[in-house]
Amino acid sequence: MIRTQVSGRLRRRLVYVAVTALALQLLVACGQESSTPTLNWYINPDNGGQARLAEKCAPAGGPYKVDIQTLPNDASQQREQLVRRLAAKDSSIDLMSLDPPFVAEFANAGFLKTFSKQDEATFTDGVLAAPIKTAYWNGQLVAAPFWANTQLLWYRKSAAAAAGVDPTAPGFTWDQMIKAAEAENKVIAVQANRYEGYMVWVNALVVSAGGQIVTNVQAGKHATPSMASPAGDAAAEVVGNLARSSAAPPAMSTATEEEARSAFQSDRGGFMVNWPYVYGAAQGDVKAGATTQAVVDDIGWARYPRVVEGMPSKPPLGGINLAIGAYTKYPDQALALVKCLTSLQSSIQYMVDAGNPAAKAAAYDDPQVRKAFPMAPLIRDSINDAGPRPITPYYNDVSTSVQITWHPGTDVRAPATPEDTDKFMSEVLSGDRLL
Repeated sequence: MIRTQVSGRLRRRLVYVAVTALALQLLVACGQESSTPTLNWYINPDNGGQARLAEKCAPAGGPYKVDIQTLPNDASQQREQLVRRLAAKDSSIDLMSLDPPFVAEFANAGFLKTFSKQDEATFTDGVLAAPIKTAYWNGQLVAAPFWANTQLLWYRKSAAAAAGVDPTAPGFTWDQMIKAAEAENKVIAVQANRYEGYMVWVNALVVSAGGQIVTNVQAGKHATPSMASPAGDAAAEVVGNLARSSAAPPAMSTATEEEARSAFQSDRGGFMVNWPYVYGAAQGDVKAGATTQAVVDDIGWARYPRVVEGMPSKPPLGGINLAIGAYTKYPDQALALVKCLTSLQSSIQYMVDAGNPAAKAAAYDDPQVRKAFPMAPLIRDSINDAGPRPITPYYNDVSTSVQITWHPGTDVRAPATPEDTDKFMSEVLSGDRLL
């Protein structure tokens, strides 16, 4: 009896100890789980490539996790959402994929963490020249170039041959292209709806002609609108002459990237300025039965056309910069994530996976990139030589002023339109006119 009683007590004690030990292990595990920070990365929509990079940079059991928060498709709506939350000092915004024109505005408002001098080389070494310009504000690196973008001149080989022009010739101009398209009853596809893509086109024309839309940008709202100039007039002549010509697609004033691509791939397609994604998209259309392989085989590419004879063009600059939110609770982990996302290997992976060009020059030498983008060297050179949109904390006001005063293209004339833009923009910046 006594031995049985002792054994029962011992058994109960052993069970108690075992259960307690298991509970402690579970508590420790839960504690470790909850102590692993989760970074919120606000991204522009893509094909899932950014999410796949996040998985690579934040593997299971790592020092941090990443939650992807997808912003709207429209760049202006992306800006609006982030500005509203950051103005409220939202600490849940750890990392942002920012359209380069918005970097100055966010930095000027104190919404972005500045990278240290020690880390500066990590994010600039090997990066193409133009994207680097968009990552600084007041001499400080406030964003890291993630991927870059530019527009090429795409042309139908058959149309160019019939017109007797060579779009790959260094001196090929917009004027030559319009005349060639008119002669062959072909269209030139552009983005001319009243949206940011139109600003991209107008800015590329102005800077290619040697001008700037606005100068003295460090003065903020006292910056100087500069469209009323020979460069502004040259840009206005290109837009107006094309819009009023037979080379203008019927829906030019409402065309975005996809409408332009559709016009280019149609029977009247002759020329187009657009981002590199269009080449892969055309190949995808063949697989989907939306176009034929003959159309894809007829597509050629060249550098962005010149505006002024004898003056090299400055192609558009797009892409995404990564910026750390000023109010994040996890700045060290966010910094580590940015380093991983912007590495050369990540740049190559994202370019091949998502089809968005890399900001790092060395990525264009990778065999996978060359296979996916036969025009990779041209993309690299075009990005390097590109002309950024105005770097100003009042970019939204500047861009909207241009979109309003230059739309529709059929009404654009020199010198009246550039003069109207300067007056309109001055009133907006000074607060005398509301958008």
